[in-house]
Parts: sequence; structure tokens; C-alpha cells
Amino acid sequence: MKFIDTHTHLYLDNFDADRDEVVKNAIDNNVPTMILPAIDSTTFDTMKSLSGNYPNNCLTMIGLHPTSVKADYEKELELVESELEKGGYVAVGEIGIDLYWDKTFVDEQKKAFRKQLKLAKRHNLPVAIHTRDSFNDIYPIIEEEAEDNLTGVFHCFTGNDEQAHKIIELGFLMGIGGILTFKNSGLDKVVKNISMEYLVLETDSPFLTPTPYRGKRNQSKYINYIAAKLADVKGVRIEEVAEITTKNAQKLFKI
Repeated sequence: MKFIDTHTHLYLDNFDADRDEVVKNAIDNNVPTMILPAIDSTTFDTMKSLSGNYPNNCLTMIGLHPTSVKADYEKELELVESELEKGGYVAVGEIGIDLYWDKTFVDEQKKAFRKQLKLAKRHNLPVAIHTRDSFNDIYPIIEEEAEDNLTGVFHCFTGNDEQAHKIIELGFLMGIGGILTFKNSGLDKVVKNISMEYLVLETDSPFLTPTPYRGKRNQSKYINYIAAKLADVKGVRIEEVAEITTKNAQKLFKI
């Protein structure tokens, strides 16, 4: 039984004291593959260093996170484009629009998102999309940019039935994380109606820690708790969750 954590920020300073131990614990707990989404140029080096230390376990995306989109976003995108030319990345991400923290650069966020969708298509890579409070802004942009080779995952899916249906129509997947285990999230009711062929698992560590460790630092080995909850919601064995979600991730990220 093997899982893939499709979204984990193990290179952040939250893990400076025990990063190697965290990676090894994940591997020892059925999570041999961890995919690292980029944030911005301040984190590229530490992310690539972690991947260099664990080339068979820690795979990397490259992209500009929406909360890092500022007035100088075009310079950041030049670095993203340069990294893509070098190759070795499994996705463009994490990209998108965030209207929760700060709306100052919302127009720039939209431009950066569209530009990175075009880069993903050019390099035939999937995208990992951040949609906090922004699904209605993101969806029409993806519709306009949709082509046969535009694929990806809506990271940290917490939407409703209608949004899930729209995502499926696009041919995209949904990333299911620790929120599924939260008692009153309501996500279980939505996920129950989504076929597992459209789901992948993620921790988003160090954030969104699943029950029973909610409130503490998240880490990739906790994917097991998310999988167990998904198995319960779906009424299947956890081994089936592992098999299907792992195959979904392997196909999406071509790994």
C-alpha cells in the first residue's frame, strides 16, 4: 500500500530542525513520493535542495503562488520560465488566485495565472491550482485557456457539488486534504458523490493538519489519516483508496 502526497511544503523553515526525519517517517509510513509545490523565488533554492537530497522521493513543481504576486510579478515569472526551460519539474504550481488574504494585486494575480497556464501548455505539464475564495474568478480563465493538454488539480478542494461537477467537466482532478477529517467541514458530503477517479491526496503540510493532530504541524506521513477518512466516506478499504489515488497522481504528474 503506497500513497503519493501531491502537495507538501516540506522545504519551509517549519521543518528546518527535523526535515530528514520527516521525509524518512513519510517513506516508512507508506508515503514514498512527495510532490513539492513552489511559492516564489525566495523558496526555489531550498525546494530544489530537498529534491536533490531525495531525488526519488521529493519531486518538484515550479510556479508563482498567488499570494506572492506583487508589482514585480513579471520578474518572478521570468524566473519560473527560466526554470521550466531547464526541465525536471512535474507540474506548474502552485498557481491561481487568492482573494482571502489580500486583494491589492488581484488584476496582477489574474495575469500571472493566465501566463502560467500558457507556460504549462507550452511545456506539456499539469498545473496545481490555488483557489482560496476565488473559484468564480479562476474557472472562466481556465475555460478560456482549455486545450487538450491543459490538465491539473484543484489543490485543497473544499467546494460544493456544482463546483466539483465543473472541475470534472474540465478534465481536472481535486486534491483532498486534512479538511476532509474536520468534524463540521461538510466536505465529506460533497466527496461522497465524487468518483475516486477524480481525486488525489495531499497534506499541504505544514498546514491543515488532519484529525487527530489538528492544531499541530502537518507532515506527509499524515496522508494515512486523510486516506482512512476517505475510505470511510466511500465505504471502501483503505487499500483501494491507496491504489486509485496513487494511480491518479501517477497519471497526472507522469511519474
